Amino acid sequence: MNELAITVIGRDRPGIVADVAEVLARLGANLTDSTMTRLRGHFAMTLICTGPAVVEVEAALAPLAAEGQLLATVRAVTPDGDVPAVGEPYVMAVHGSDRMGIVAAMTRVLVDAGGNVTDLSTRLAGSLYVVLAEVELPAGVADTLVDRLHRTAAELGVEVTLRPADPDLL
Repeated sequence: MNELAITVIGRDRPGIVADVAEVLARLGANLTDSTMTRLRGHFAMTLICTGPAVVEVEAALAPLAAEGQLLATVRAVTPDGDVPAVGEPYVMAVHGSDRMGIVAAMTRVLVDAGGNVTDLSTRLAGSLYVVLAEVELPAGVADTLVDRLHRTAAELGVEVTLRPADPDLL
């Protein structure tokens, strides 16, 4: 069984998710992990599935990209199996006036503390910029990390919160 990473990007329109999912189902591909979103009118999807060979999936997705509105890529990946969490789950939220470097600076603080960003989304609404990140932190670092996050946020002119993630909500 092949494990594949598939990306689909392009101008958003109704039906992209259904179209891609139907193609994969017809091929017998099992969709295991996915993330899909609309970014300023553009659709972006990344998924991992198990099933047929790369060339079969590429050929089956080709008609969806034929009009030039979507770009689909398929590549084989090595299965990692179940990867155990390396720390405790937290959610970091940042908001404030938009400016360059917010994501870079705030995620650098997390990484320098041994954290790993497992999911991240950003939104710009007018001049308000919002970052939401799910992170894994080594046990016991959250309390000292909060101080560093607050200092960095103050330098950027934004607000930050860090709270334990509720595993039932993730």
